Amino acid sequence: MYREYFPVTRKFIHLNHSGVAPLCRPAAEAMHWLVQDSLDYGTAHYDQWLETCEGLRRSAARLLNGTSGEIAIVKNTSEGIATIAMGLDWRPGDRVIAFKEEFPANQYPWQRLASKGVKIEWLTAGDPLVLQRIDEAARGARLLAISFVQFLTGFRADLAAIGEICRRRDVLFLVDAIQGLGAFPVDVQAAHIDALAADGHKWLLGPEGCGVLYISKRLQEQVEPVEFGWTNVAAYNDYASRDMTLRPDAGRYECGTLNTAGCYGLRAAIDFLLDVGIEKIGPVVQGLGDRIAEGVRRKGYEVLGARTPANGAGVVSFRKEGVDSAAVCAKLRENAIIAAARAGWVRASPHFYNEPNEVEKMIELLN
Repeated sequence: MYREYFPVTRKFIHLNHSGVAPLCRPAAEAMHWLVQDSLDYGTAHYDQWLETCEGLRRSAARLLNGTSGEIAIVKNTSEGIATIAMGLDWRPGDRVIAFKEEFPANQYPWQRLASKGVKIEWLTAGDPLVLQRIDEAARGARLLAISFVQFLTGFRADLAAIGEICRRRDVLFLVDAIQGLGAFPVDVQAAHIDALAADGHKWLLGPEGCGVLYISKRLQEQVEPVEFGWTNVAAYNDYASRDMTLRPDAGRYECGTLNTAGCYGLRAAIDFLLDVGIEKIGPVVQGLGDRIAEGVRRKGYEVLGARTPANGAGVVSFRKEGVDSAAVCAKLRENAIIAAARAGWVRASPHFYNEPNEVEKMIELLN
């Protein structure tokens, strides 16, 4: 039904949404409109451009069940996480709970805090007793940072359960959502999430270089902007003003002109996914992931992690002893199938518009 929104399907079976996803048609058309408008009319419609940026805040807030005043527009997930990590007033002896499997974007910012005397407690996201471990570690901790979906294992965290622990233990809860947002529902209110960052170029089906940072009202009072420019301040539209009072919302974390073309594309992509229904997308993505895991096991491949209905997502990594993962991906590419080689594993990540027969074609090509 939605294949027409993905012209990439005419040429490729794209199973790399955990890397860089193809644009959905609405995103591409929205960005094309902006580029053509700028070419033909210059800045005559600049007010409309600004409204689209505000519209992105509203759409992201709707996706997350937040408010537009809690959405900052950022370049990428890394910038969003770093805004929190660098903006808090850390004290010697503060403790952060983090996870060993994380992508570097959700490890390096916390490791850099060691110079401030901050301690990192490393847990394992896929531990069968992870919630118990988190509850124990959360006593006296200041912040917990975890990915919604791990980039290599594909483990999907129980955000509601973790959020309940963090709220009960008075621990700040930060989520790197880039590997799950757009494929599975996220409710920042129900999960007591204080901050969440995600770029648009994976499961949101938008462009690179434009993402969102959700930062709750309560956390905004604790996080200072680390990048500071003319748009961080409330009077940024008054060019004669030199009043440095911060904006009263998450816009205080934006230090200059935004990626307008990116905002057009990301807003259109989010609106498209909202129209499809995130609650409908998740089961399809998980089902395709399960099909890949079952199929590669039949071919003698090891699947990374233990998939269950509760923790499965769209990321499946697999390998076979004596088989080079890069060579597997190269063979798939020769047959117009896009997957990724990551840390010795083949990583496949289908989205809702992929079809079961495409997954089966990939499996058939495996040695």
